[in-house]
Amino acid sequence: MSSFKTIEWKDNKVIMIDQTRLPTEEIYLEFTSFEEVADAIKTMVIRGAPAIGVAAAMGIAIGALNTKTDDRQRFVEEVKKVTEVILATRPTAVNLFWAGRRMLGVLEANEGSIEDMKAKLVEEANIILKEDIETCRSIGRVGAELIPDNSTVLTHCNAGALATAGYGTALGVIRGAIEAGKNIKVIATETRPFLQGARLTAWEMAKDNIPVTLICDNMAGYLMSKGEIDAVIVGADRIAANGDVANKIGTYTVAVLARQHNIPFYVAAPTSTIDLNLSDGSRIPIEERDPAEVIQHGGKAMAPAGIGIRNPAFDVTPAELVTAIITERGIVEGDYRSGLTRLMMKES
Repeated sequence: MSSFKTIEWKDNKVIMIDQTRLPTEEIYLEFTSFEEVADAIKTMVIRGAPAIGVAAAMGIAIGALNTKTDDRQRFVEEVKKVTEVILATRPTAVNLFWAGRRMLGVLEANEGSIEDMKAKLVEEANIILKEDIETCRSIGRVGAELIPDNSTVLTHCNAGALATAGYGTALGVIRGAIEAGKNIKVIATETRPFLQGARLTAWEMAKDNIPVTLICDNMAGYLMSKGEIDAVIVGADRIAANGDVANKIGTYTVAVLARQHNIPFYVAAPTSTIDLNLSDGSRIPIEERDPAEVIQHGGKAMAPAGIGIRNPAFDVTPAELVTAIITERGIVEGDYRSGLTRLMMKES
């Protein structure tokens, strides 16, 4: 388990570590309204697909608590409106919508009083948080067997405790291997333009005393060519039915480099990230973020004014470049379409 908490529910408030302030400041923020939680998701105070799912559930719960009506039908309608606002924050991470469906399921199934429904929604949000931690631990145990002792593993973006309710997916596999007694070193790409690798992964690894080396994004191929990387592990924001994987922008590039150098490329994600409704990665919505993230750093301009700028937050790695997908229910290799379908039919 990590030495910090990414998100928690306490005294009917949502507490989050402010990831925009890392690594220089470790600050925890309190949120008392669903609007504040929605804004935190949108502005990346909290980010990472599983963590966004937990935040969404808690945002819906706090919105329900703040709904003032004695009419049951009006209450249901108001909570559905809250859910719509939360789900409109970011389009790519499917966990956001998965959590929303779970919360709405609780809302629609409960025939009790309004107070009973409020309590059930709060309970479900906390269940989702606890499940996420256990799910990530299971991913870590399952994936650890793929990582040899004395390995150097490259990871892109942050798929650790900061991207989940705790422990992590890609970094969960690394933690699982270390807990199994293996000697593992981590190479973190900086992950332009939001620098999740430099600001978050490196901070998280250093805080938990896991050896980490930071590199610029364009250095990965060089290190691979020198035999300095044994495996790549990344997380995912959405996995299509055929095994195509949406993850932070630059993941596709790393996957191509890994294939060129015969390095295994693993994706670690909970089954809640698998979207069997999408036949392939071309159907995954890709978020385009503020161009200022590309040309500004620390409030200072790094490029001339007036130029064209693109800032897609994610890209899609084709399934043929993925060595294996690691989930809490097992590892899928080869025929991802049938393998993922079978996996989703398993009891969790």
